[in-house]
Amino acid sequence: MMNNSQNNITNISSPTGGGREGAREMQGMIFAAGLGTRFKPWTDKHPKALAMVNGKSLLQRNIEFLQQYGISDIVVNVHHFADQIIAALEKNQGWGSNITISDETDMLLETGGGIKKAEPLFTADTIVVINVDILTDLDLGKLIAFHQQQQPLSTIAITDRITSRYFLFDENNTLCGWRNTKTGEERIARSATTYIPKAFSGIHLISKKLLSLVQRQGKFSIVDTYLELAPSHIIKGFDHSGSRFIDVGKPDSVAEAELLFSK
Repeated sequence: MMNNSQNNITNISSPTGGGREGAREMQGMIFAAGLGTRFKPWTDKHPKALAMVNGKSLLQRNIEFLQQYGISDIVVNVHHFADQIIAALEKNQGWGSNITISDETDMLLETGGGIKKAEPLFTADTIVVINVDILTDLDLGKLIAFHQQQQPLSTIAITDRITSRYFLFDENNTLCGWRNTKTGEERIARSATTYIPKAFSGIHLISKKLLSLVQRQGKFSIVDTYLELAPSHIIKGFDHSGSRFIDVGKPDSVAEAELLFSK
């Protein structure tokens, strides 16, 4: 039931109207468009967003996660089996939230392109962005308070976990660069005495003004955008090491997720 508007969007509202009144201050965006190639065979016939963890889909869990912090005005981007995601949202009336679909069925735009395409849908000053396959008990309230106090262009949720790709920060948790330990590639955007590697958690708070600074169009990564903006703008990291966190990127991670998130 896609509308033939410029951005091809569908609005799905809860019967109670959700939290539209607070949308001017804070909105959410859930990345649900990915192909989920690591999550085969499920993603041969379904979107990863609808994979179940203890009776709830990843999408439902992240909608409810945002609701815990008063965020019920949410943009969900779709591409892979988009019709299944829209049908699930309509059947469950957005699980109590007001959902706007950003349709990427014509082309998957990656993280940066997905945010840029959704720009007309954002009415809030701040957008909380989360990957649909991330489950965490991060205190989003503390992250929001940090962002509001520091007033950076963006605040990136980070931890000390081991990975192959890291954002690099200075001693004040200001973004300075990026490193791939497998390939040896390193990109320095801002000089620092020490570069501290931190793993990105797939959650970030974006000030709406960032969107007007993005010159790219089409398909691109938000990582590239952050590195392009870091020399002249402040982008902060928020360390939540110690929080429960899992990237449900592969089928064998579901069992671990079910142990971590029983409800």
